[in-house]
Amino acid sequence: MKKDIRYVCYPFMRESASTVDFEIRTDSLTTRIGEAIALTEDVPMVYEDLRYLQPMAYHLNGSVRGKLAVTEEDLALLSEMYDKYVAEVEEEISHFVLPQGTHAATVLHVCRSEAKKSVRALHKVSLERDVPEHLMDYTGLLANLLFAMAVYVNKQHGIAEIPFVSKSYPTRPSKKKETTP
Repeated sequence: MKKDIRYVCYPFMRESASTVDFEIRTDSLTTRIGEAIALTEDVPMVYEDLRYLQPMAYHLNGSVRGKLAVTEEDLALLSEMYDKYVAEVEEEISHFVLPQGTHAATVLHVCRSEAKKSVRALHKVSLERDVPEHLMDYTGLLANLLFAMAVYVNKQHGIAEIPFVSKSYPTRPSKKKETTP
């Protein structure tokens, strides 16, 4: 007897492969990016970039089980996007910061966290099957881009970042360059 499709939320749910977990993680990431889109209309650069990134997250989702849809060119474009934001917030991201600020920024921090979980899930897939290195790079860079976007949104709204100083991992003083007389 055929299963009633109304009871199937995702056709691969009962598989044991890590691919399932990766696809569920990237689905969550795509959904959270949609939430961030709804909150960033007042920051046009972020809004437009998120509109581009949302379907890319779904392309990332299918690139392991299905046809490889994220290309090296997509990685290069993501890298350019990352550089654009880092140029705007370089000083603010020179240290670890707490995920806080505007509603949009905090949702972007959640997106960053979802992207990191996707990196971890993709790593587990790579233990079971070959994963193109540029997919790993794309997913990691996406997490870093979402972080830079969160900081950029706060900056656009005049919200200062709050540095986080870990008690567990103390920072080392930076080494000064030695000069020769």
